[in-house]
Amino acid sequence: MTSLLRVAATRTIVAGTCLGLLAGCSLFSKENKHPPTELKPIAATLSVKQAWKADVGKGGPYVMSPVASGNTVYVSSNGGTVLALDGATGQTRWKAKTDLDLTSGPGTDGTVTAVAGEKGAIYAFDTSGKQIWKKQVNGEVLSAPLVGNGLVIVRTTDTRLIGMDATTGERRWIYQRTQTPLNLRAAMGMVFAGDGIVTGFPGGKLGVLAPGNGALRWESTVSYPKGVSEIERLNDVTGVPAVNGRQVCATTFQGRVSCLELANGQPQWGKDFSSPSGLAQDDTSLYASDETSAVYAFDRQNGNERWKNTELRYRSLGAPVAVGRSVVVGDFEGFVHFLSREDGKILARMKTDGSAVTAAPVMAGQTLVVQTRDGDIYGFVPD
Repeated sequence: MTSLLRVAATRTIVAGTCLGLLAGCSLFSKENKHPPTELKPIAATLSVKQAWKADVGKGGPYVMSPVASGNTVYVSSNGGTVLALDGATGQTRWKAKTDLDLTSGPGTDGTVTAVAGEKGAIYAFDTSGKQIWKKQVNGEVLSAPLVGNGLVIVRTTDTRLIGMDATTGERRWIYQRTQTPLNLRAAMGMVFAGDGIVTGFPGGKLGVLAPGNGALRWESTVSYPKGVSEIERLNDVTGVPAVNGRQVCATTFQGRVSCLELANGQPQWGKDFSSPSGLAQDDTSLYASDETSAVYAFDRQNGNERWKNTELRYRSLGAPVAVGRSVVVGDFEGFVHFLSREDGKILARMKTDGSAVTAAPVMAGQTLVVQTRDGDIYGFVPD
């Protein structure tokens, strides 16, 4: 069992009975006082077909998120297996094995694929799955590496970002900030936007780094801590920031959902909200579930609530993704729910292997790829 919270990088709080998961857990009590909502039969109005199934191995106490580049999807397991799969058929394009257990899902730009292992080991593979380098960083890495612009960028749990040369693994730069007294021990996403790296920080902060040298271009506040105790004031950005044109949006745990100007971090709007898993987006809306697993849609221009679905309450929903006319989210029993982007009604439901779907599904070509905690990979094709 791993903890979700880290205090001053040395003192750890074990949060409930969650195995390294943030999404949907009863974080600060030993019992879940709210039983999960029982699923009711639905009359599916969206056709979804299972195209294929593969296996990579269990995620263990970590969230192993799949990532796609074009028609290829890349997955990894805690046991050290890394696969590149054809998105249309699920067939293996290449397979690699690391000499240490892995602690993160893969990151890729389609040319270089990188994963993080125990004791801060970082592995990089080429387009055939051949290991091209292995380097060590000083710290645990839970977030998938960000790969692109000739870089492999890794993030340690003590909030350091390290830019490494994608070809050689040599360190180009390091960005470090003062730690907060308490932060979530969970993956924090990074994303390229224009010529910057957008990422969240503990304490409700969002910032942009320069890829060339790791310098902080701007930092802004998504939400401010509230409460008296350290736990009450826990307030970290969750998931991957959503970038659309000149706008970047993010959610925080025990904080807010907010949108800011990408160029300078100037706030556009924000409203009280607490999400343990992050958000999804399309051109008009943001989608996120709160701590009770109620799913919301917000207007991305002004933050107004467009709809709310409470049919999945306390089902420990994972990170969402917007696909076609639906918002897709998995739950603790391995069900994958397709909600209408227009009104939040459940359009379809697919069952996997019965283990939790915590990581956000990804699109590989026309296929929606879902990875379960037990390591089964499913390819679904929605109409």
